[in-house]
Amino acid sequence: MALGRRDVLIPGYNKYLVARSIFSEPAFKEVNKKEEHDQRYFRKRVKENLSCTSRKALLAVKSLFPVLDWLPKYKWKELLIHDTISGISTGFVGTLQGLAYALLSSVPVVFGLYSAFFPILTYFFLGTSRHIAVGPFPIISLMVGTVVVNMAPDEKFIIANSTELNGTVIDTDARDAARVLVAGTLSFLIGIIQLVLGALQFGFIVRYLADPLVRGFTTAAAFHVVVSQIKFLFNVPTKSHVGVFSIIYTLNEVCSNISKTNFADLTAGLIALAICLTVKELNERCKHILRIPVPIELIVAIVATGISYGANLEETYNANIVKNIPSGFTAPMAPDWNMFPQILGSAFSIGIVAYAIVVSVGKAYATKYNYEIDGNQELIAFGITNLFSGAFSCTCATTALSRSAVQESTGGKTQVAGMISAAVVMIAMLSVGRFFEPLQKSVLAAIVIANVKGMCWQVQDVPGLWRKNKWDCIIWIFSCTASFFLDIDLGLLISLVFSLFTVLLRVQFPSCSTLGNVPGTDLYKDPQKYKNAIEPGEIKIIRFSSCIFYGNVDSLKNGIKSIVGFDAVRVFNKRNKAERKIRKLMNQRQLTATMNGVAADTAIDSDEDNYEPHKALNVQEVTIKQVHTSEVKIQIDWNSDLPVNVSVPKVDIHSIIFDFGQITFVDIVAVEALKMIYKQFHRIDVDVYIAGCDDNVYEKLEDCAFFDDIIKPDICFLTIHDAVLHIEDQRGLSTGHNLLDVE
Repeated sequence: MALGRRDVLIPGYNKYLVARSIFSEPAFKEVNKKEEHDQRYFRKRVKENLSCTSRKALLAVKSLFPVLDWLPKYKWKELLIHDTISGISTGFVGTLQGLAYALLSSVPVVFGLYSAFFPILTYFFLGTSRHIAVGPFPIISLMVGTVVVNMAPDEKFIIANSTELNGTVIDTDARDAARVLVAGTLSFLIGIIQLVLGALQFGFIVRYLADPLVRGFTTAAAFHVVVSQIKFLFNVPTKSHVGVFSIIYTLNEVCSNISKTNFADLTAGLIALAICLTVKELNERCKHILRIPVPIELIVAIVATGISYGANLEETYNANIVKNIPSGFTAPMAPDWNMFPQILGSAFSIGIVAYAIVVSVGKAYATKYNYEIDGNQELIAFGITNLFSGAFSCTCATTALSRSAVQESTGGKTQVAGMISAAVVMIAMLSVGRFFEPLQKSVLAAIVIANVKGMCWQVQDVPGLWRKNKWDCIIWIFSCTASFFLDIDLGLLISLVFSLFTVLLRVQFPSCSTLGNVPGTDLYKDPQKYKNAIEPGEIKIIRFSSCIFYGNVDSLKNGIKSIVGFDAVRVFNKRNKAERKIRKLMNQRQLTATMNGVAADTAIDSDEDNYEPHKALNVQEVTIKQVHTSEVKIQIDWNSDLPVNVSVPKVDIHSIIFDFGQITFVDIVAVEALKMIYKQFHRIDVDVYIAGCDDNVYEKLEDCAFFDDIIKPDICFLTIHDAVLHIEDQRGLSTGHNLLDVE
């Protein structure tokens, strides 16, 4: 408790009284001195941090491999049954989603199965989330597909001297092999980037992807997903478009070729889409009843495969089917190192977005089940995961919302459920996968579209965001619009720049308001918002709601001018001009000074031609004080009428208090600006005080030489009320006038 303070609680009135000394910053530090750490303290800390003990080594290993921490504590009898049920359910969903999302990545469907299998193996050992389901995600798959198509377009694989109905034949085997290499190399590079960022403890980088930005981006990306699947749904020939306005070009080409629609594929796709959407909605509404959600994707795929096989849709109606799902695994392959410079930017953006999705989903489940995830460890985990899975030509690993929801809702408790789901996917790859070869791609497209319905409906965020925070709503709309019309990578980059720009705008033009005292308390609020808040007489209390730096010092100055109602520099210049004219009149004996005041029989300008006798003067306007025989000092009431024709702005305050309670940092430009503001007000007899200054800000003021012979540290007070009481005390003891020298 502070020296000289007494706290008294008044029973029954929900009030308390506090009696303590008025504290300036120096006075408070004198009473409550900080413990200063000497050099030995820092040597001790360095020694402790660099020393290695067996306990520290064990903790470091457990930090890198979290499985060593939770697996020995795993309650097999209690949890295994839940994880088994969850793993099997998630594995069924993951198998079908792996096949479907391969279409988005523009790689053969078997590599979609690989992407649903290999990432789980490494995340089991390295991940810190117990509930997320690792594997492909539609938005990330689409971003990967954009890079894949850009690096290996159809035009590079046209067979020479070939003709078909559309005039060209594509070497699909060579094209698919090239695209698989691009996808694997991209995953490998993403893994390197994530691993390096994790090792450097750069997990905080995801904070710059604000939630409105991410939701706007994912909404636009979801529409990109839908448009990319329309060509499979209608089975119409289209080129693969990438870059700016690619979504417009794709829609235009689909509409141009709509007459070539394959009605067998369209019918199957629309029926599958309607069933998936309906059952998914029922799953959501009945989740409190259904212990396990209906695996509608798997059911639809099995039924559609049976119909396609039985009716021989490929031969009869020229349906577009999966055709080839090879059993087993492909041999690992090395990435194409020469490709790195061309895909570096895309790899970085995909890696950050994938990580952001992981962290957002993981934190949601961690909060729900009362545990923590380590953001930096997640970067390392997914970095190593993408390095490993990239060697098997998998697409970038992240987490899918729907699979994670299935894993959690079916009772999954740990990543043991993930390993069991991987086993289900492995069975599909080794034996069951080939049975899906007759499956129509339009059905897979319907499954993809059904899984992004929730993200498409994020457009409903806009009205609520507009009511809550207009800046966030603008960021959402800009992010969605830019990502929709531009390339996804470019849209994300521009949206990020715009989001940071809005932060800069808000910091550069913050609110600057005046405060008033709530009578009978030490509380100070904005009088425009609180009717009982009253501004202290002749004191202005100014709150600046932002940090102060080189970008907003002008806003601070303009805000101060607006609140006090005058420009301190202009006031000073006008007073100097008036004083010079008064001195001239006195020297010309047109204004006579006496020991008790100034006597004159006229009020004239300094121009002697304007002399007008017989005008009366109020002698109280100018007074003198004899100091030496050759020098007098005059005191002027600048707010009254002056005996010269100079318009001097009125100053109706004697003190300004700057509330620094919401200022988190200042830079050297801000400190210099604050010094100038202080001196500008000081020379027109207005005292300046600072209240509620954070310790770090106060130390920055000291480091930047804010305090000097004129600006003393005792202008800083702990609270606004301390400063007000100090001013009232000082004004009660002094005359409140400053002196001007007159020769």
